[in-house]
Amino acid sequence: MVILGIETSCDESAASIVKFDKKEGRLFVLANIISSQIDIHKEYGGVIPEIAAREHVGQIIPVIDTALKKAKLNYKEIDYIAVTKGPGLVTSLLSGIETARSLAFAWKKPLIEVNHISGHIYANFIDNYKQIKYPAIILTVSGGHTNLILMDKNLKLKIIGETLDDAAGEAYDKAAKMLGLGYPGGPVIAKQAQIYFKQNKKQEKSDILLPRPMLNDKTFNFSFSGLKTALLYRLQKDQNWPNRIPEYCFKFQEAVNLVLVKKTINAAIKYKAKSVLLSGGVSANLDLREKLETAVKEIPKKTKFFSPKLQYTTDNAAMIAAAGIFSAQKGKIKDFSQIKADPNWNLR
Repeated sequence: MVILGIETSCDESAASIVKFDKKEGRLFVLANIISSQIDIHKEYGGVIPEIAAREHVGQIIPVIDTALKKAKLNYKEIDYIAVTKGPGLVTSLLSGIETARSLAFAWKKPLIEVNHISGHIYANFIDNYKQIKYPAIILTVSGGHTNLILMDKNLKLKIIGETLDDAAGEAYDKAAKMLGLGYPGGPVIAKQAQIYFKQNKKQEKSDILLPRPMLNDKTFNFSFSGLKTALLYRLQKDQNWPNRIPEYCFKFQEAVNLVLVKKTINAAIKYKAKSVLLSGGVSANLDLREKLETAVKEIPKKTKFFSPKLQYTTDNAAMIAAAGIFSAQKGKIKDFSQIKADPNWNLR
């Protein structure tokens, strides 16, 4: 089975070709091409939907063509086309949806609609298809979503916890803006936090105290707006903060990751998870990966930790194609005329 994946939910125009070998039980990424708009949107401190949509229109066909050439395949060898239906920016989603519909009509190929969050989850299956056991708890962390999800042996997904306000990735972006570090916030805060960690080898106590939102409540929900506000108030009181940026980044990242890890472990214990999966753009944060993996190893029951390779953490089409493979196996395919963009489509 060979699937062409198309992803345009935000500011990346991406196409990927993934092959599923049923005998080996493996997913092979034959091509994974991404045209990013980060440099364009940096100027504005965030993604401008209208600009993103215009860029998709000019990039998506060349990206698909490049993916086919890299995979050394022609359209006749593609079995299905998988495309992100939502959630995301509606104008961006439309670029991918209309492209997929047009190709499906011209090439006479069935279409598969993929939920963007589901795509992030299935990025874990690219290299770990046989190793993942169920039930599984999945922490999905990105700029727009922070969810805890339960997956059963039938691959059914159930949201058991979600953010009540800001997603973790969004909080990182806002924190970076307060600190004058630019966009996107996650990578630059992680880099600055690492600088402080290396400089502070003695682990001296810091007077920067930031809250751990909803850390000890009984739900699996998240809230990061209070943490963001607490950082703002702390900066207003500290005239010397420009000389302490690495320290502030370290303490902010510490607060976010502590909440993410503890909630995930609590969920894994409650649902007797055999696997814990990390997914989404913020899963590229090495501190989060290390702390969650360490915490999973300390669960009394033998639970395994999985995270996708770094190239599959941010928005990409390989994850969309991977999710499409599982939908195709279940017969969840549609005609080109049946798929429409849904910017608010969630897993419920």
